[in-house]
Amino acid sequence: MADLPDSPRVAVNGREIPALDIAAETQHHPAPDAASAWTAAAEALVIRQLLLDEAGRLGVDGAGFADSEGRPLSDDEARIEALIAAQVRTPRADEQTARRYYETHLERFTSPVLVEAEHILFAASPDDRFAYGLATGDARLVIGRLQADPTAFADLARKHSACPSKAEGGNLGQIGPGQTVREFEEVLFSLGEGELHPEPVKTRFGVHVIRAGRREEARRLPFKLVREKVADYLEEASWRRAMAQYVAILAAQSTVEGVEIMAAEGPLVQ
Repeated sequence: MADLPDSPRVAVNGREIPALDIAAETQHHPAPDAASAWTAAAEALVIRQLLLDEAGRLGVDGAGFADSEGRPLSDDEARIEALIAAQVRTPRADEQTARRYYETHLERFTSPVLVEAEHILFAASPDDRFAYGLATGDARLVIGRLQADPTAFADLARKHSACPSKAEGGNLGQIGPGQTVREFEEVLFSLGEGELHPEPVKTRFGVHVIRAGRREEARRLPFKLVREKVADYLEEASWRRAMAQYVAILAAQSTVEGVEIMAAEGPLVQ
């Protein structure tokens, strides 16, 4: 990546950031392609240089600054941390602010529906029509046996299921939204407690026999349980906006080549 021929010159106030430094930085910026990783790395190094230049202009001393584990930072990193601590300040999220956010985003503070799932998997690839058909037939036979004798589920799971849950009699435990494939979840969440789905359920893993167990409906989490997390989220979001805007101000006051530092919307501290 260090020898990308079309990479533009990247510089801050006339001082070029070497291509080799940018190439080395790309390892910290996973991206779908090399060009995107290069751009992200170049932006990160430009921001770093902008902050160091400002720390130098203000005569910031980073003595005493350490990382989250108490280890001393390098001189440059310590100066950057000291600069940010002095220049980027955001308000604490008080209870009124946190409650207002909670009340306007109630859907985010609702626990998901949880359903205990039992299943028996007949493994087959959907691309193998013959095997998939056999698996579907086997699932229908098992469903018929369970309709006649619901107590046989665990024994049938241990005997027939291709899922590791067979050791637990087919019990997968409580399932919430997004934990399994869509076809499985659509059926599971439509069932009442103890209800067996009367038809085989087909997924990319094979064909399933599904029965729902104990069900816990969605419930709203009280504010007192989430107040701290809401405040942390608001303060982190506020800090990120303020930091982005501070960097944009420094970029506007400097000469930056090769990358564009975008300004965030709104006042410096919200």
